Amino acid sequence: MEKKSRLTELPVVFLLAMLCCFLWGSATPAIKIGYQIFGIDNSDTVSIILFAGMRFFLAGILVIIVQSIMAGHFIKPEKGSFPSIFKLSLAQTMVQYFCFYVGLAHTSGVAGTIISGASGFFSILLVSIVFRYEALTMPKIIGCIMGFAGLIIMNVTFGGGTVFHFSFLGEGLVLLSTISLALSGILVKNYSKSFSVVMLSGYQFILGGFVMMVVGFALGGRIDLVPELSAYILLLYMALISAVAYSVWGILMKYNPVSRVSIFSFLTPLFGVLLSAVFLGELDQALQLNKLIALILVSGGIYVVNRKYEKKALS
Repeated sequence: MEKKSRLTELPVVFLLAMLCCFLWGSATPAIKIGYQIFGIDNSDTVSIILFAGMRFFLAGILVIIVQSIMAGHFIKPEKGSFPSIFKLSLAQTMVQYFCFYVGLAHTSGVAGTIISGASGFFSILLVSIVFRYEALTMPKIIGCIMGFAGLIIMNVTFGGGTVFHFSFLGEGLVLLSTISLALSGILVKNYSKSFSVVMLSGYQFILGGFVMMVVGFALGGRIDLVPELSAYILLLYMALISAVAYSVWGILMKYNPVSRVSIFSFLTPLFGVLLSAVFLGELDQALQLNKLIALILVSGGIYVVNRKYEKKALS
């Protein structure tokens, strides 16, 4: 019970959630830099799928190796866990990251990061309306309206005539990836009642990554071998992003209500926009009026969604 109580304490939840959001925020610039280093063209969808599969297959291997070392024995799939692993892999890796990787190739790092921050809203809507695990309160409705308004404003260009721009291959696929991510969080919450979160995370990455590699390679995808050691350090870091962030986030989901953990997801677009501005040279985009307004609305909306709940939970 001591482990459970510590994982529900606000400082512990905050620090672990902040670590996850920093890692997820760094994924956007890391992926775009990876495209450049490995010579992957934005229009080469099958190579993008192959690249993503390599990352997640490696992430799953790392999760299982580290967990096995910590446990003192090899961690194998638990009896009866394969259906859960498959469904989680479909939502969390195959669908989510197919949409995210392809979408990110057709939009900016700043835009992709802000859209990905909407996963908290979809989590609230799914858990309240579809699965009915939590009540859909007025603060949640107001917060979701703020968040979605932010996403719309982000795609509006002001000055010289207002122009709304939205590409299905870009912003649209990134948006679909956030819905898939929100669904995977709820699945983790359910499946963690019967199986180890880390075991589920590791094997769903292995399965999803393997499927993506096979599909990408079979359809003609290719990744250039480059002599720079930094390229493979980057690939290892990208695998660690998934291995660490999803394992820790899954554990937080297991021991806390979905809404309580989702409040901290506003940190992802904050970290992502900052890191994209620094590493991708997108400072001009990060400082555009519509991007700043969108960032404020998305962050503020997630806060409003959970503000009253957090106050009640900590009293």
